[in-house]
Amino acid sequence: MFAGNHSLDTYCPGGGSSRILMANGRSKAVVDKQLFHDVFYASPIGVVVENLDGQPLFINPAFCAMLGFTEEEVRNKHCVDFSPPEDAQKDWDLFQQLRAGAIDHYQLDKRYFRRDGSLVWGRLSLSLMSQYPSPLVLAMVEDITEKKTAEEARLQQTAIIESSADAIASATLDGTIVRWNGGAQGIYGYTAAEAVGKPVAMLVPPELGDEENNILETVRAGARIEQYETVRVTQTGKRINVSLSISPIKDSSGRIVSISGIARDITERKRAEEALRESEEKFRSVFRDAGVGMVIVSPDGHFLAANGTFCDYLGYAEEELLAKTVESVTFPEDWPPFSQRLGEAITGNIGLWRFEKRCLHKSGHIVYTESSASLIRDHNGEPKYFVGEVLDVTPRKESEETLSGMTRKLIEAQEEERARIGRELHDDINQRLAMLSVGLEQLDQDPSELHSRARELRKELGEVSDDVQALSHDLHSSRVEYLGVVAGMKSWCKEFAARQKMQVDYKSDVSSVLPLEVRRPLFRVLQEALQNARKHSGVKRVEVQIREKSGEIDLMVKDSGQGFDLETAKQGRGLGLTSMSERVRLVNGTIAIESKPTAGTTIRVRVPLPVEQDSHRTAV
Repeated sequence: MFAGNHSLDTYCPGGGSSRILMANGRSKAVVDKQLFHDVFYASPIGVVVENLDGQPLFINPAFCAMLGFTEEEVRNKHCVDFSPPEDAQKDWDLFQQLRAGAIDHYQLDKRYFRRDGSLVWGRLSLSLMSQYPSPLVLAMVEDITEKKTAEEARLQQTAIIESSADAIASATLDGTIVRWNGGAQGIYGYTAAEAVGKPVAMLVPPELGDEENNILETVRAGARIEQYETVRVTQTGKRINVSLSISPIKDSSGRIVSISGIARDITERKRAEEALRESEEKFRSVFRDAGVGMVIVSPDGHFLAANGTFCDYLGYAEEELLAKTVESVTFPEDWPPFSQRLGEAITGNIGLWRFEKRCLHKSGHIVYTESSASLIRDHNGEPKYFVGEVLDVTPRKESEETLSGMTRKLIEAQEEERARIGRELHDDINQRLAMLSVGLEQLDQDPSELHSRARELRKELGEVSDDVQALSHDLHSSRVEYLGVVAGMKSWCKEFAARQKMQVDYKSDVSSVLPLEVRRPLFRVLQEALQNARKHSGVKRVEVQIREKSGEIDLMVKDSGQGFDLETAKQGRGLGLTSMSERVRLVNGTIAIESKPTAGTTIRVRVPLPVEQDSHRTAV
């Protein structure tokens, strides 16, 4: 419709040939034209003149500043290019009606793209200027981003207020209700239509009439009222306990213009508190001072009370727990079945029941618990609260897990020991027996060497027999069982030293006769310690001491060899240290292992003597 570059002068008022001279010698048309220029370019609102195709022709600086484009960049765009598709479509549909003459103006709030890609809100007022030979469209755009943001904030605030379960209301300074949310209707029973315009005093019981006046006077003086507990009356006349928080509302100048209030129904909590007071005399000491955790929980799963032991279990103060639900401190996977049990108890399917579940400590770690709970009902049979007894069984669970792991390691150790014995039988004893068999066959073929070879074969057979016997002794602690701990260990150390070509310095000072359940683990620890010294110390001398003093047996195995890093050894696959520790633990003893690389190794075991041993002392 328009081609080429156009000057704003072409469409300015008074653009015709007639000119009216003014007193100062300038024509009115010139003044009008200058005024139009000034208004167009100085306007704080974005102004764009478009043709009927929606193509910008003239753009003022305010519009360019609003979107961050230059005038030339705006002129090279179409009006629909400035907005997201859904906004642009609304604008274009109205533009078509204006171009068809169905309307001569319209107004629309829509979003505009800035040059950096961000969006701003603009209020578009668009009018048709049909007085020119070629009709034009005047678009005026006001930046309403801040208004929209504030409006969205207000809407969000309103949504929050309306969705709150608490009663939220506002009133004039004389106590007339002007706003009433859904939570207020839920608590008091009045709809907004029924409450707005009525005095707040309609909720106050007759005997508390002065209370509302005192509250209004306090707030009008600029003070706040926080969590004030009192009684209010619902639409049906039912009395409920509420907690009130009331604040003054001020205008921009700081003047108090109205009052806002939040009320929370605490009737259930009050009932639970009353129930607790009624029974407190009976079990206060049991509840508060019990060595197990004790809790009182509402039917909907909120904590109403918790004793110190339970608080210690989970790391919370009682005040913190009262703001929580049972679900919030229950391990997520354990909540569904536990919640089902609560529901079954409320419906009457179960009475007292016991259960295990995991709880979450305040620090985040898991606490294993065993609990029993029962539901207390009022005289009408309505559920009042649950009373639960909770025991922290985390140490037991951890011990079970540790024992399970220890058992697994001991089984692995047993399998490794069997494998070792199998290798010795196969690789040593079996091969030597096979060689003896070969030697006997050679005698059959050449009887002339019978006398000389017989002696050699008898010697080899004796060595095999001795090695089998030594292996048997390693597996069966018969020496300790029949000879006693001192003689049995001494005999085995002597045999071990001869077999392994090592020096074992054995010293003993034990006067008591030890029971077999004590002798056997001491003997196994000695065996393991000497085997470790043989394999890893790199030396040929080991010191062994077993002494009795102060009601306990002290066994020490020491070498001055290569040593090892204890933590690294514990992390490895070797199970000797684990086996020794477990054997000692089973007889209530202790084991200490001191070792450092190149500094040797000392293993010290202390096992307490049974009490009855004190009266049965004799030399071993």
